[in-house]
Amino acid sequence: MSGLVPGLKGSAQTEVVFENTAAAVGSGALEVFATPSMIALMEKAALESVQPFLEEGQGTVGTELNVSHLAATPVGMTVRAESELTEIDGRMLRFKVEAWAGEELIGRGTHQRCVVFNERFLAKALAKKG
Repeated sequence: MSGLVPGLKGSAQTEVVFENTAAAVGSGALEVFATPSMIALMEKAALESVQPFLEEGQGTVGTELNVSHLAATPVGMTVRAESELTEIDGRMLRFKVEAWAGEELIGRGTHQRCVVFNERFLAKALAKKG
């Protein structure tokens, strides 16, 4: 985890299309950017910001998310998520996250990820299948 320091920033963006609307993902009836889609974009911004600083075979998994979805965004607009690493506590990484549609803040909150060894994590998850 060499090089990981508070203040590290990340971003990710997507265009709002029918497939990432509330109507398509089942979180609502309207064709506007879905809260689950916004959350996934926020997580992507955070995970991609730290991945280059992890050891080979390591990754991160989301463990906590507390966000507010503040405004609706229609099909055709671009949404940009931004993350900032605010705290490192052992393997736990905490982020401030925001989502923007143009100049409008449409979501904000906090996110936590845990650094894992990918193969070990997946093996443990698959063992639950019996």
